[in-house]
Amino acid sequence: MSSASALDRNLSARQLSTAHVTRVQNLERSPRWLHLLLPWVNVGGGVFRVNRRRLVSSRFGGVLFTGEGATVHAVPESLRALPGFSQATEAQLQELSGQFERHTQPDGAEFALPANTLALVATGAVQQRTGNGAARFVRHLFAAPGQHFVVAAGPEGKGLQAVGATTLLTLSPEQVARSPWLQSALTPTSQPGVNQYGEAAIQVLSSVDGEPKLPTTFVDYQDHPREYYIHSIQTVLRTHTRITDLYSNEFDQLREQVRVVIDVIREREEWELLNNPEFGLLNETAIAQRVPTRGGPPTPDDLDELLTKVWKKPGFFLAHPKAIAAFGREATRRGVPPPTITLFGSPFITWRGIPLVPSDKIPVTPDGRTSILLLRVGEEEQGVVGLHNTGITGEVEPGLSVRYSGTDQHSVASHLITRYFSAAVLVEDAIARLDNVQIGSYYDYT
Repeated sequence: MSSASALDRNLSARQLSTAHVTRVQNLERSPRWLHLLLPWVNVGGGVFRVNRRRLVSSRFGGVLFTGEGATVHAVPESLRALPGFSQATEAQLQELSGQFERHTQPDGAEFALPANTLALVATGAVQQRTGNGAARFVRHLFAAPGQHFVVAAGPEGKGLQAVGATTLLTLSPEQVARSPWLQSALTPTSQPGVNQYGEAAIQVLSSVDGEPKLPTTFVDYQDHPREYYIHSIQTVLRTHTRITDLYSNEFDQLREQVRVVIDVIREREEWELLNNPEFGLLNETAIAQRVPTRGGPPTPDDLDELLTKVWKKPGFFLAHPKAIAAFGREATRRGVPPPTITLFGSPFITWRGIPLVPSDKIPVTPDGRTSILLLRVGEEEQGVVGLHNTGITGEVEPGLSVRYSGTDQHSVASHLITRYFSAAVLVEDAIARLDNVQIGSYYDYT
């Protein structure tokens, strides 16, 4: 038998057989762990208002900056985040913004500032350490971008060190002395009726015996609470009726089209939950809750620092897969390889018992830097929650609808696919962010 006739027989046999076909594969699809781990709240009216106790002086705010290099300056309105400046007028803040002097320091440079100098960190970070006599250092200060510090008097005011290329805006004691309102604002005073978080205090009395006079109190609310609006992701799916009628034998063509489009919408939703400028978790992290890494790669010390920021029932870390791999290398190098747990049938490495959940929607810069988030979740825990609107027309999943929109004269049917969603951070200490995470450090153990 010739090889040509054998090939013909094989082709004929294949024509009589039926190929096993799969569903449409979608490389863009990911597990979307953030969507699974977030508790979701149904927002019937399209607006989610976060009512809170009145904040007298927020402990989580920070200063914003515009420009870069020699042109960087503080945004006047953001200076209200500084203690004592909350009641300053717009004119006073505008004048103050122009009085700061700029200082730049290279990475690792040690420098000193006069005592009682007010310093704002625009870029980089500043730390202050002293030796404890045992060849070890004690850190007294660590200020990240947007944060501020006042230089202490005496030896404690020495030994400042730049972490990364650092730009500072400083206000000298001489400048403060020339302005009575600045002197008053920067004079350390205890604020009566304010708790450690800057909220209006509630007066209570603890007693053992006797008949002391009981204090009177009232829970004061914030005048203008934050409101989160439900956002939408939409598209119109257009399919020819001939395709859906004739070729829906093993798989329904319309269902497959809808399934893949919903997958893409869900992927975009997770990206928005992290990066949206209005409600994205990376942007919603308060400045005081942002911590840069100490040396670049994410170490166990850095994740422990995040845990000090979100210590009330932390839920999970959220990081790019490459950042999780970088942390694993650092932990292994220290001899503490992170243990693994199983969630939703998949393994996750953990630190202090808290899982590190991967998401490729957290951006990585071209030079290999990214961020790691730590979240507390749940409405009852005053954490992070997802928002959606359920019960809408054509709903196929909570908050996601597919509506038939008619067939045109070319026999093309249209379906409107919509997802309504948002996210809310109920209080500032529900989320923290580790910045300047370098993912490219490797070690040769040979």
